[in-house]
Amino acid sequence: MCSIVRLVVQVKLLPTPEQAAALEGTVRAANAAADLVSRIAFRQRCFRAYDLRRHTYQQIKADFGLAAQAAQHVIKKVCDAYRTLHASLAAGRLGKPGSARRVKAAGKPISFRPLAAQPYDDRCLSWDHDRRTVSIWTVAGRMKDLAFTGSLEQLTLLAAHRRGESDLVCRDGMWFLHATVEVPDVPTAAPEGFLGVDLGIANIATTSDGVRHSGKALAAVRHRNRELRRRLQAKNTKSAKRLLKRRRRKEARFAANLNHVIAKQLVTEAERTGRGIALEDLQGIRERVRLRMPQRVRLHSWSFHQLGAFIGYKAARAGVAVIYVDPAHTSQQCSRCGQVDKHNRPDQETFACTSCGFAEHADVNAARNIAARGEAGWAVSHAA
Repeated sequence: MCSIVRLVVQVKLLPTPEQAAALEGTVRAANAAADLVSRIAFRQRCFRAYDLRRHTYQQIKADFGLAAQAAQHVIKKVCDAYRTLHASLAAGRLGKPGSARRVKAAGKPISFRPLAAQPYDDRCLSWDHDRRTVSIWTVAGRMKDLAFTGSLEQLTLLAAHRRGESDLVCRDGMWFLHATVEVPDVPTAAPEGFLGVDLGIANIATTSDGVRHSGKALAAVRHRNRELRRRLQAKNTKSAKRLLKRRRRKEARFAANLNHVIAKQLVTEAERTGRGIALEDLQGIRERVRLRMPQRVRLHSWSFHQLGAFIGYKAARAGVAVIYVDPAHTSQQCSRCGQVDKHNRPDQETFACTSCGFAEHADVNAARNIAARGEAGWAVSHAA
């Protein structure tokens, strides 16, 4: 079955100083307007865009110099933010009813950073792919001939498959447009078995073939960055604050690049061997697991969701099937005889079955269990 894969393409804008000033003035005005709309929505408990327009549309156009379409986007942005908040409250992601974190989140209006992203649609943003320029609305008027650049792959995707809105983003003094593209994926081939993938902390990903992607380098980078942040925060000088600001995204970029590399290798191997990929369904793991403080720090910085998302979209574009399985007892179950016993895993690396005597690296054994569950799940869900 062929479907659509939605991706986000980032292109960098190359504004002149005057153009950059106009872009900054626009996002500041839009986010100041969003703050006002948010306060009105919170006070009147009005979170539907259609209803909220009646209370705020004319005011934010007059007070902040917004065009009609920009004002509509500001109101929609506020409604989307409250929808996300209410979904998080309903799912319990912000704590139990009455908890301090939940009360703090729900007890005040949502606020927006002065330079938070601002959405644009085709009425207020148009692309000229041949000249690599955009025409964009600002509070200073329509700005034409704003240059942009990107990689060849990004520009090709943008020209061929762009659909929907684009977000104007300011990051570290640089300007970007994040555009949504809809790429037809390759029809998913019927898999001849599954490549099981066990996601972890010591080993970021371990496959049922016995390949382990170690997390030592990432753990070392995160430990070094935590220590550096601690020292700089304790120092609390202007130069220390500048360095903190300059470094704040380096770790995230390092982790994302590592996840991209691992995901590409896993999908390439599955495609080469005609298999699908079986992953654990790890939704809510942070809420389920109880750990000591040092372990909690490592768990909460573990970007397993990002790695899973990268595997998912790369697999869809390659026509590789992905299935999610129940992770319960995959690390305690023997992949040879099926016996489940917590004593089968005496330490982090070792698996030794107390029933049949089978021994293997613990993560490889878990990945083989995941692969077997993937095959069983696929057979059930695709039975004739």
